[in-house]
Amino acid sequence: MELSFTRLFEIAHFQNEHFPQEKSIGHRVGDDWVFYSSKEVIDLANNVSLGLLKLGLKAGDKISLLSYDNRPEWKIVEIGAHQIGVVTVPVYPTIAPSDYEYIFNDAGVQYAFVGPGDLADKVKATAPKVPTFKKIFCFEKQDGITYWEDIFEGGSLEEVEKISASIKEDDLAVLIYTSGTTGLPKGVMLSHKNIVSNIKDAYPLIPANAGDKALSFLPLCHIFECTVSSAYIARGINIGFTGVRNLGGDEGDIKSFKPHFFTTVPRLLEKVYEKIYNKGLDLTGFKRKLFFWALDLTSDYEFGKKYSGLAALKRRIADKLIFSKWREALGGNMKGILTGAAACPVKMAKVFSAAGIPVREAYGLTETSPGLTANRFNETDAMLGTVGLAFDSVTLKIDPSDGDYKEGEGEILAKGPNIMQGYYNQPTKTAEVIDTDGWFHTGDVGRMITDAQGREFLKITDRKKELLKTSGGKYVAPAPIENKFKEDFLVEQLMVVGEKKKFVSALIVPAAEALKDWCDNNGVACSLKPAPYNDTLFCVSEETLKHPKVIAKFQEIINGFNPNFSHIEQIKKFKLLCDPWDVASGELTPTMKLKRRVIREKYEAIIDEIYDV
Repeated sequence: MELSFTRLFEIAHFQNEHFPQEKSIGHRVGDDWVFYSSKEVIDLANNVSLGLLKLGLKAGDKISLLSYDNRPEWKIVEIGAHQIGVVTVPVYPTIAPSDYEYIFNDAGVQYAFVGPGDLADKVKATAPKVPTFKKIFCFEKQDGITYWEDIFEGGSLEEVEKISASIKEDDLAVLIYTSGTTGLPKGVMLSHKNIVSNIKDAYPLIPANAGDKALSFLPLCHIFECTVSSAYIARGINIGFTGVRNLGGDEGDIKSFKPHFFTTVPRLLEKVYEKIYNKGLDLTGFKRKLFFWALDLTSDYEFGKKYSGLAALKRRIADKLIFSKWREALGGNMKGILTGAAACPVKMAKVFSAAGIPVREAYGLTETSPGLTANRFNETDAMLGTVGLAFDSVTLKIDPSDGDYKEGEGEILAKGPNIMQGYYNQPTKTAEVIDTDGWFHTGDVGRMITDAQGREFLKITDRKKELLKTSGGKYVAPAPIENKFKEDFLVEQLMVVGEKKKFVSALIVPAAEALKDWCDNNGVACSLKPAPYNDTLFCVSEETLKHPKVIAKFQEIINGFNPNFSHIEQIKKFKLLCDPWDVASGELTPTMKLKRRVIREKYEAIIDEIYDV
């Protein structure tokens, strides 16, 4: 089918014309899922357009969207804004107040549409410091804030249609601010063409059909979910919007919605696996042996590998008795899971895929709308340990010229219609990442792995700026080390340190709930308390982390993983930390990347203690 749309707002009309749905987009209200049809989405978006025009907005003006959980109203406002040329500025809800102020001022935001909770209060506190700002609208009724539907303005759609016809594919559509591991956020300018080109590349890759269901819980303020949610609409896939905190348990949104597909980040897969594994530990006798026998069968899984005879029989038995229950825990309909935003441990891809829950890894950046590569869901076009083949419209190359890299490695450069227009109000910063030949410099280090058919799969090996150099002059890539160690259940977070030091060490935040289970089974007193900045996270006491058995257990983990690395890369010492790193406390970006400088400064005394021998 020809994908005739060239601007984002046309996608809703494309669905209504080719795959009209009674349950196009929706969310859970109480025990029920409430949906808007394809036609209702268009009608509501038109009302938004008329309302925004009544407010005096014109093409190029900015509105902001904020919500803790994804919701259909976000997408409706987005469509209504885009079809009259208004630029949307999605903002992560838990960033610091100073970042709100900076983003609103830099973008010139005039109105904000917010979800429930304290977001209206956060915007209110920021508004007096933003000269362009005028008013807040809420997606759920609350005292003192105008309800979003109150902007709806009846009347002729002629003006909307006239403006829509004038919008070009190269016009700015979304201004999305990078989370920034250092310095102030940068506004990434993405045009209709940038994002639509990525949607068209992703369109054939999603293993779901019109009428199937996709659960959307990664924040819509990230370009990953922003783009993929529009790709769902283009495919006629019904979207259930929710948030990460609503997913789990027998009453959670995964079991309730029974999705065929969703996107996620690797850490969520790891947490699902941890729960499965811990349930296996709770079993006794034959059931326990059967569980771990089935789990062991996943270790030699490879994409496209065929089994016959006894090996095939074993897997059929494991599937019927064990893996079918895993699939049921994810709703029973899963056709695929796409993971991105961080490196996916190979073990996670193997375990879930072997259990009949296909997991594939993709790669991209905000600046690339976001997709650059993806492993396809047919097994002949996927390779474990890589982020897949380049998208059809994307060209990649490896540049070894600017850095001290291993043979075959270099910075990943990209070209394509998905590359951003630039950083808003920052031409100098733009020139630093888009060279005179039009190549976008990702800042990531990688290599190409060629398969038997001559196709090149991309493997990410590190971040260019995150290479550390020991006092002996040796370069160490932290990310592969960190990702490997996080395969252990007891390791929630880990950061490699050792810049200008004699050897490599690590700061480790234990997985609190997993550590408590271990302590309970090993005679160590352990209690948990909520983190002061995020009550969904838990802290372990210093007394527990200083216990000889706990220290010995983490040394055992270190000893087990160290042989995977060269001598210079092996972790020689470590420190266990009580408090988990989080966006709210400043150590993580909204996309869950480590703010290494912030962490180094915060734990400077502890790092000095490691090396003070």
